[in-house]
Amino acid sequence: MSERFPTTHPQAGSSPQRGVFLEEETELAEEEELWTDDTREDHAGWFCVATDPFPCPAAGCTFVANYMTAVHLILVWEERDDPNLLRHAQRAQQVGRNPRVVAYQTEFGPSASYYAWEASGRPVHGIKAS
Repeated sequence: MSERFPTTHPQAGSSPQRGVFLEEETELAEEEELWTDDTREDHAGWFCVATDPFPCPAAGCTFVANYMTAVHLILVWEERDDPNLLRHAQRAQQVGRNPRVVAYQTEFGPSASYYAWEASGRPVHGIKAS
């Protein structure tokens, strides 16, 4: 192999060596937009979990939710009997939030599909201080 393409990596402390620049590496990939919400989609008629008022657990945040939310977006499901909707409602019941499955209306506030939120890595606004 030629000096331009060394077969081993330089050892720590060795003198710098010239690299190889390949033009095809300079093409920029299409810029990805990070998921924040999918409020452009109309979720009217989907289902959400209404709860007793619940303050955002993030330090200093004054947001109070009346529905199960993630990053201040109301989580919605297409089916009233979706297993994940029922599981989350059950968890809300266990912690005393008085959950009720209701048909989502846009007047409730911005929404996000539960599955879009889950696929994005389940982002959260804040973590409750221990």
